[in-house]
Amino acid sequence: MANNRITDGSSEQQIKPYKKDADYSYTLGAFPTYELIKARPNQVRKVLVDTSFTDQEKLKKICDENNIPLEYNNKLIAKLSDKENCYVAGVFNKYNCELRSDKPHIVLVNPSNMGNLGTILRTAVGFGIYDIAIILPGADIYNPKTVRSSMGALFKLNFCQYQSFTEYQQQFSQHEIFTFMLNGENTLTLKDCPKVELFSLVFGNEATGLDNSFLKVGTSIFIPQSPDVDSLNLTIAVGIGAYVFTNQPK
Repeated sequence: MANNRITDGSSEQQIKPYKKDADYSYTLGAFPTYELIKARPNQVRKVLVDTSFTDQEKLKKICDENNIPLEYNNKLIAKLSDKENCYVAGVFNKYNCELRSDKPHIVLVNPSNMGNLGTILRTAVGFGIYDIAIILPGADIYNPKTVRSSMGALFKLNFCQYQSFTEYQQQFSQHEIFTFMLNGENTLTLKDCPKVELFSLVFGNEATGLDNSFLKVGTSIFIPQSPDVDSLNLTIAVGIGAYVFTNQPK
């Protein structure tokens, strides 16, 4: 059984506010912490809980079932979180994943916003795409802001980082590439969406999108939109693309 205990504050010497080069990160909030435990129990170092948390018995039970230490530490949670209503934090080891070669992918080229990245992960899982490639440089997938905005979806999917799109494409040469661009040559509609099972949907970053070199890669796609906006938000574009490609009739 896990050792559920009241802390003396000594763990603050080990667990510090997030740094990108650290070998651990953490969930902020009860829901993403539950999702972490359910999906990646072996990666959890400990769960921190505020003494005022109202659902302590449920949290104790799931921690005990997975042999995860539960530690009461109001001061440390307040130090880790910038939100006043955070009562639970799960500390977990960073881990590596591999993308599956027989499943569709979403490819994010230089995503720059951690909140958007987390929302995209949640959206991808919502539409049944569980493999995400990130072309560097890009937002930190392990930053607690990304983790929190994913609402636990991060722990349910595979992700991998690549130094270039060429590196990704060489590894998954059997995938059919679809690049989403404002000057794409093909308009995306429910009726005319390509009917393929092994695909990679490629999106650029929030500010610049994909450069024109991607017009020569695979099939370029344009999502029709009103002329009253210059472009769709990246998370919305990914959601539309994922929905249309995963809802084609067999």
